[in-house]
Amino acid sequence: MLAGKQILLGVSGGIAAYKSAELTRLLVKAGAQVRVVLTQGAAEFITPLTFQALSGHPVHQHLLDEQAEAGMGHIELAKWADLIIIAPASANLIARLAAGMADDLLTTLTLATEAPIALAPAMNQAMWKDPRTQRNVAYLASLGWQILGPASGAQACGDVGPGRMLEASDIFELLSRPVSEPLLAGKTLWITAGPTREALDPVRFISNHSSGKMGYALAAAAQAAGARVKLISGPVNLPCPPGVECIQVESAEQMLAASLDGIEACDIFIAAAAVADYRMAEVAAHKIKKTPGQQDLKLHLVQNPDIVATVAALPPDRRPFTVGFAAETQDVLTYAQDKLNRKRLDMIIANDVSAAGIGFNSDDNAVTLIRPQHHLTLARAPKALLAQQIIHHLAQAYYQHA
Repeated sequence: MLAGKQILLGVSGGIAAYKSAELTRLLVKAGAQVRVVLTQGAAEFITPLTFQALSGHPVHQHLLDEQAEAGMGHIELAKWADLIIIAPASANLIARLAAGMADDLLTTLTLATEAPIALAPAMNQAMWKDPRTQRNVAYLASLGWQILGPASGAQACGDVGPGRMLEASDIFELLSRPVSEPLLAGKTLWITAGPTREALDPVRFISNHSSGKMGYALAAAAQAAGARVKLISGPVNLPCPPGVECIQVESAEQMLAASLDGIEACDIFIAAAAVADYRMAEVAAHKIKKTPGQQDLKLHLVQNPDIVATVAALPPDRRPFTVGFAAETQDVLTYAQDKLNRKRLDMIIANDVSAAGIGFNSDDNAVTLIRPQHHLTLARAPKALLAQQIIHHLAQAYYQHA
């Protein structure tokens, strides 16, 4: 798979830079053409001469190359590359890449290229766990960048934990895997996301704390997996993922109508929205005013339609593979299993919204995928990365079910 490929290897500062020399050797041995770009920090750990000897080409270090045509070497390299792999990718470099900076040759190349980009992170375990690093990695993953690792274990500083750069042989194996057809190529996937708002009067409404982040991350991951994605969203402050059709709704009844409209074309339906269970029996025509001396207010609420149960109950010729969410605060797996059985879903994704750091509005999540006779727990991770894992397992379940 790598024979004849033009691979640009970026090396940032860190003790793991010595592994990149072995990676260069493996890539060249496989028949790839390799050009190496060193950051200023990387050159403090390993010399350009090492990579020149292994790759057979001069090493690139400077943004403006007087030897290149018109001095625009970064543009030439960006167009030359079939793939860019950055190994090691330090916390500092990842932060600059996420910010879109172009303050040296390597960061500039990533902005100027149309080639796919892969990162092999390497840093201290505390730096890797820092929410800012996790946010940056999740953002780059949402752009379609491939994140390779990191591994966990003893580190040069003496700490033990996640943050070690993968071994060169492991990175080489991941890059060598055949590029297969995307998991959900040709499939149509609909996702509900965010909260609903149920009006009390023209001013007030009932809602919940859902940010929509998980549903939007799933939409982006499904689109990256080749699916045609329609995202039916309640009110959130998130941009529509590129390549995804977005339909904005307010209430549960509007979300149900949008979910059933043309449902015959849907292969997989994921109900990730936090739909309000109740709405006003009759919305007040004018703002509800306080009455002097009245210490309480009674509202007549009626139950909203159950969107995921309605979809799951459709006739076989209209019913898609139906996936629900169970956001619980106690007895999570018990309630989720009951919901799976009672609503006759194909899969349910359970998470504990009372847990610190993975509740509503958080950037991380941890979930358990539940199918009949099958449970799979996915550890806490940024929602963008977790969404990729969920889509991978969901695709497997869908094809087994079909």
